[in-house]
Amino acid sequence: MDYRIHRDAHVVFKCSFAGEHRKLLRRQIQVAMVAIAALFLVYILVYGGFIVALVRAFPKVKSFEPTNSQPTTTFSIIIPFRTEEKNLHALLDSISKIEYPHELFELIFVDDASEDFSTNVINKWRMANGLFQTTLLENIRLTGSPKKDAISRAVPIVKSDWIITTDADCILPSTWLRTLNDYILQNNAEMIAGPVAYSGKKTVLHHFQRLDFLSLQGTTIGSFGMRKPFMCNGANFAYKKSFFYDIGAFNGNENMASGDDVFLLQKAVKQFPEKVHYLKSRSAIVTTQPVKSWFELLNQRVRWASKATAYDNLFADDLAIVVFLANLFLVISVILTATTFLDWKLPLGLFVLKLIPDWLLISKSNSFFGKGRFVFPVFAALVYPFFTVAVVGFALIGKYRWKGRSFSR
Repeated sequence: MDYRIHRDAHVVFKCSFAGEHRKLLRRQIQVAMVAIAALFLVYILVYGGFIVALVRAFPKVKSFEPTNSQPTTTFSIIIPFRTEEKNLHALLDSISKIEYPHELFELIFVDDASEDFSTNVINKWRMANGLFQTTLLENIRLTGSPKKDAISRAVPIVKSDWIITTDADCILPSTWLRTLNDYILQNNAEMIAGPVAYSGKKTVLHHFQRLDFLSLQGTTIGSFGMRKPFMCNGANFAYKKSFFYDIGAFNGNENMASGDDVFLLQKAVKQFPEKVHYLKSRSAIVTTQPVKSWFELLNQRVRWASKATAYDNLFADDLAIVVFLANLFLVISVILTATTFLDWKLPLGLFVLKLIPDWLLISKSNSFFGKGRFVFPVFAALVYPFFTVAVVGFALIGKYRWKGRSFSR
């Protein structure tokens, strides 16, 4: 009898102890979840602070309207291309409509081992448009960056004071050179970043890219407004030939596969910040095509992100870290909600807190680019954090494919 009583008491004690242990463990988990939630909240607020700062600085870059000054500036337009037969027709048609004296600009196409009839398209157009000064070169690969090699191949034969780079899948506005000429005559600039926008079909993929691109363009303009520029787009990028050499050309980053625009801008900002400007003018907006598949988009963004590790700009580094962590914490919060005691209200609240500054930046950017009524799809807001984390993950691995080639960081 005593044995049974002792055994029953032991069982009761064990159950009681196990119950207390579970309660203690649950309290510890709850405390940990609260700490994690607080950490995530702080980072989202820090992220919001950075984005709001960019939004506030956006208007500080004044809009510029062309004044129809006498055309005097000479331009050399460098267009590297690889397998762009389908896109070249639209580009060449837009070049034909440029409202600027033909004798004041030249075209230098650099073929980077195209695998289609791109060169035939250019030669046929050149024969039909003899008034344009057109040169077609073959790229000579010397570094790990085909595009930097193409630009370096063209620069020595440039006849003009100013170089402009663009891409073969772009459409140039007829007022492009006239606007640049007016801005150059009125400002002491030696490097000018210009606006770029997407055109294309209204698909889910297109909307996603458009929103992402608007945020990038908004960040670009905002950073110029803060006097901390760190990014631009090589589809609309101008600089004096002498300035290209003054800042050391691509020396030091020639083996980074991408970044022919960003690294050049960052070198210029570091050495001559007062000479680097942004041309905020609708009459200078170059349009380009979005990619046609999610796989292409991932590879494109990995290519863009892969150069971030080599940035020589503290503000760019800080912003990149904050943006990545904000998106990473959102992803982690969703995973924790699905697998632990974390309340679903946390990821929902974080998404809303992140959505507000994102909406402010993108709507501000959209107001300049004039792309019609702005609607922020919930789908894009939900997908973007996961997409960003995937892009950074692949970028850190350092390998991606672009235009039929494999690249490493």
